Amino acid sequence: MAGKIDKLSGLCVITGASSGIGLELTKLAARDGCDLILAADRDLGAAEAAARQCGAAGVETVEADLATRDGLQALMTALGDRTPDVLLANAGHGLGEAFLDQEWKDIAHVIHTNVTGTTWLLHHVGQKMRAKNAGRILVTGSIAGHIPGAFQLVYNSTKSYIDYFCFGLRNELKDTDVVVSCLMPAPTDTQFFDRAGLENTDVGKSDSKDDPAMVAEAGYKALLEGDAHTVSGFMNKIQDMFAGVIPDTVLAQMHRRMAEPDDR
Repeated sequence: MAGKIDKLSGLCVITGASSGIGLELTKLAARDGCDLILAADRDLGAAEAAARQCGAAGVETVEADLATRDGLQALMTALGDRTPDVLLANAGHGLGEAFLDQEWKDIAHVIHTNVTGTTWLLHHVGQKMRAKNAGRILVTGSIAGHIPGAFQLVYNSTKSYIDYFCFGLRNELKDTDVVVSCLMPAPTDTQFFDRAGLENTDVGKSDSKDDPAMVAEAGYKALLEGDAHTVSGFMNKIQDMFAGVIPDTVLAQMHRRMAEPDDR
């Protein structure tokens, strides 16, 4: 497997690039002078402007819902016959409230965004990179994937899939020069909580969320170093460590206290 590099270069595909961690990853790749294909399900004007201001060699945008076949195909049409040098697979979103109180269409959209779309993209781009025997992939997972997610059950479960999928894919590619790294943030100060309907929860109202620029920097550094994964922030590393020690029933109750709406 390829080792440490000083900077990214070439063609970089970034999903979920419109805001938050994805926007900060966009700025970092732009500063390295990459050609960028930016994808998100909402307006990419701010991301495109930031990328150009930060020195990207070129910027293409694809506004598409990567939970859908049409959205994924739109991204592949933009990519064409090119093989990305870098994939920053950051697209994803959450969903608050109790599982049985959620609408199935909302549950399905989270699963198709976080799991189906991400897995399809990794398969398509990963095959291209393996054939070239070169490439770097950073996937945004979450330390939530190690915690039974009462009142955020679907999101945590999809991130559990993503975290462990990355570790397994990295192992399958260990005899190649394709690097797979997993970024596992804790709660981060982005639009995630508003979009997931988690504003009226302890975690949503907390002032101690991580800075998305810091989180993106940690993931970007891990990818450059060729690391398997990174958990951003010291306290998050402690939380991740204890997630493997504390009984799952206790973790589920702890998560409930953070994610259960205050008006229940």
